[in-house]
Amino acid sequence: MRSFYHYMMRYRGNKQNDGEKQLADWMFGDHSFPKQATSYDEVSRYLEWNIPFPEALAVFDRVWTQYEIEELDE
Repeated sequence: MRSFYHYMMRYRGNKQNDGEKQLADWMFGDHSFPKQATSYDEVSRYLEWNIPFPEALAVFDRVWTQYEIEELDE
């Protein structure tokens, strides 16, 4: 199972500058981001304390749902 960080790296380099790309690029550049985390609470707490842009938590919730379906249900 991949960590949420590694799952999000699929969005880096997207041609359209959407919330997923913004969040992935920010996570990549934030050297303190919990890169091995697979827990919603751990990532959510980190984002709440270090929110990179206003819609980041909404983007995170949306992407986390896909992450659960693709990664955690294996």
